[in-house]
Amino acid sequence: MAASGQGGLLDVVLHPQFADNRLVYWSFSEPGDGGAGTAVARARLEGERLLDVQVIFRQQPKVSGSNHFGSRLVFARDGRLFVTLGDRFHRKDDAQTLDNHIGKVVRIEADGRVPADNPFVQRAGARPEIFSYGHRNLQGAALHPLSGELWTHEHGPQGGDEVNVEAAGANYGWPVITYGRNYGIGTKIGEGTERSDVTPPLHHWVPVSIAPSGMAFLTSDRYGDWKGQLFVGALRGQKLVRLELDGRKVVKEHALLTDHAARIRDVRQGPDGWLYVLTDQQAGQIWRLER
Repeated sequence: MAASGQGGLLDVVLHPQFADNRLVYWSFSEPGDGGAGTAVARARLEGERLLDVQVIFRQQPKVSGSNHFGSRLVFARDGRLFVTLGDRFHRKDDAQTLDNHIGKVVRIEADGRVPADNPFVQRAGARPEIFSYGHRNLQGAALHPLSGELWTHEHGPQGGDEVNVEAAGANYGWPVITYGRNYGIGTKIGEGTERSDVTPPLHHWVPVSIAPSGMAFLTSDRYGDWKGQLFVGALRGQKLVRLELDGRKVVKEHALLTDHAARIRDVRQGPDGWLYVLTDQQAGQIWRLER
């Protein structure tokens, strides 16, 4: 594992039929020829041991650097696995080309095979695993509880963090179309903030990035009228963001946990219906959120 900078263990999920097959999946930064890249492995949990470990996906190409690996893993309702992949920071232009996995969301079968209905399977020169492209560094992903659509968020540079709904074959613009600005000097990146062939974000943060990390829809009744809303952790922003939704429209943004001054790395709804957040400062803590 290339455990340096933003690299290391990235995400862990269970197979939807884990109770029967005991399969565990994880994404991580993998070293190799040329540098490192995000990879996905799976294994069978037996007692406290992981058996039959195999890598089922590798981001190509592997490149130098220790930033922007992504990565989140989300199983769709049809059993396919979505994997979010960062642009590796200095390879941002590759996010707009289809001959690589840089700055992409990929969709694979649970064993790593390519689904026959992926959008670029028949396109010459395109990586068949690609589901969508034009992304920067996606560190949050969750299925909408009603539609089953994949929602993601990604880091902008200086401003320009985004929440998106992923669509097969869609281009999300980075680094040509973005609300973000160049670090420090604040100059424009790319062509502008919109273009007819680019899918616009549902929500974005300007002029300051919150540095989003982790995302979850609330499906329980624990918090009254918060049910159905979207919760996003913030690293730089040191808060938990509650996005009030009307369908796909974000109607209001609320800031929670602002008096705790902690970087929020992840947010999940537990089996008990409570929301849990993970901090990443010093040893890190898990908090349960009560309204």
